[in-house]
Amino acid sequence: MTPPEVAARAGALLGAPATSAHATATVDVERGGWPAAVAAVRDDPVLALTAFDVLTAVDQSPAGLDVVLRLWSVAGRHGLMLRTGCPREDPRVPTLTALFGGAGWHERSVHEMFGITFDGHPGLTPLLLPADFGMHPLRKDVVLASRQVRPWPGSVEPGQSAAEAAATASTRRRLAPPGVPRPGPPDGGWP
Repeated sequence: MTPPEVAARAGALLGAPATSAHATATVDVERGGWPAAVAAVRDDPVLALTAFDVLTAVDQSPAGLDVVLRLWSVAGRHGLMLRTGCPREDPRVPTLTALFGGAGWHERSVHEMFGITFDGHPGLTPLLLPADFGMHPLRKDVVLASRQVRPWPGSVEPGQSAAEAAATASTRRRLAPPGVPRPGPPDGGWP
């Protein structure tokens, strides 16, 4: 099946908006119907999307967070991306671990890096970061440590002149991300 055919079939099956662009079929699904939609495209005899490829997230700041799932049909040699959104204030999505065992690891990674909770997941323990890390590094609202240590070259904001950038840089309060020590006064002591 071609991506437009996959998008049309999945969109009709799920009753959801489907698009096909850049050789990829994508269907947007409501958050509450996430597991049911994934089960429907997996069990459909025409689509037969039985191979779990990847589950990740995208920070669509300020609109919220999107969870993106890629499924593949080995027999039909076609794929589908399913996408569901959740607001920043309530980053929760139902788990897919009952449908695909491999989803557990991917959901743990997304929980750790984006802060999205997967309701019903057997254990959202961290994979890479310490349990008390306190932030989700792939969210756009996280302060970059490298920008705090070394000033950003050039203008701070698009369309701003060098003089305006210099004036605002000197009055702008710098926030240190977690784990980056505050710089002390020139004599080496701490205030």
